[in-house]
Amino acid sequence: MVGWPKILGGVLVLAAITWVIVEIRDGARPERTAIERQNNEAANRAHSRRNDYDSCLAAGGLWNFGAGKCDRP
Repeated sequence: MVGWPKILGGVLVLAAITWVIVEIRDGARPERTAIERQNNEAANRAHSRRNDYDSCLAAGGLWNFGAGKCDRP
């Protein structure tokens, strides 16, 4: 028969492991949010540049990739 001290010890170890996992996940949340924010900003900049490129071509201009701007004819 398993004694109560062993069962109680096992429950305490399991609770400690669970607590450590929860603390690690909560600690990683701000970093994950910062990375997600950076990704969103990069996507917005890329979308803006793509619109600039499309607008340049639609207006009959020539996109200068080196300068990153439209050279109008």
